[in-house]
Amino acid sequence: MTETDLDALAATLEASGRFRVQRRIERREQVHADDGIAKKIGVIVDVETTGLDLIKDEIIELGMVLFEFSSDGRIFRILDVVEVFQEPTIPILPEITQLTGITAEMVAGHSIDVAEIERLIAPVALVIAHNAGFDRRFLERLIPGIAKKAWACSIAEIDWAAEGIGGTKLFYLLAQYGLFHDGHRAGADCLALLEILAKPLPVSGKLGLEQLLVNARCPTVRIWAEYAPFDYKDDLKRRGYKWNDGSDGTPKAWWIDVQEDALAAELTYLRDEIYRRDIALPMQRMTAFERYSARGGEVVRA
Repeated sequence: MTETDLDALAATLEASGRFRVQRRIERREQVHADDGIAKKIGVIVDVETTGLDLIKDEIIELGMVLFEFSSDGRIFRILDVVEVFQEPTIPILPEITQLTGITAEMVAGHSIDVAEIERLIAPVALVIAHNAGFDRRFLERLIPGIAKKAWACSIAEIDWAAEGIGGTKLFYLLAQYGLFHDGHRAGADCLALLEILAKPLPVSGKLGLEQLLVNARCPTVRIWAEYAPFDYKDDLKRRGYKWNDGSDGTPKAWWIDVQEDALAAELTYLRDEIYRRDIALPMQRMTAFERYSARGGEVVRA
């Protein structure tokens, strides 16, 4: 069967209302046609690692997709796709191979050319990752220049729940758009995320990248609910607070990130519902240049 025949068959199945067809992501050179609008360069990054521990674990694969985008969230040319292995100094455990498909034999003798990556990201205005709090921390140890870039997270900075999508795993998001890709490899995941960001969101109709850019531009404040009474831990979890063990030098406390215009309301909640008294809490103001980094912003009390 020809491609035209297959497309017609897929359209027939979907039109019946009884079937949903998933299409394999095909690599392409351009998304929107160039209309002369001013453009910036973005990069989607993804790393595979030997584990989740920022101190002892290491990157074993780096994927990058560099692309042109406009301030209204349209994606234009795909400029480059990078996929590179790195041999770690510690073993790749069987469970990591099962998850990523990467074996010790595949990475043997390979290394990431840091100077070349620095050259590629020099003109980049925004780095995007699907779980930027993970990728940024690992990459900042390896690529010094990437620490100076603005970052955005396609999990945190798109309100998927408001768009009627109940999960944020990449394969789940792809399924909602009738797409699929092969494996859990860094380069393929970057291309998959590019396709998701290029599409309109199901409720608002905004492009995924458009909403991400709006939220990435907004400063946020991290509130550390230090010494919060233990009896209220479940209340904090339900409200979206996460626990930090303080091992990285930040406060040992429950924390949440809020936009600046929601700060006063959140502090009122903590004072009235959790502490039941006035309290000065540690806070960090962050922009896209500090957000998701292990460095964060300066911690102050207010």
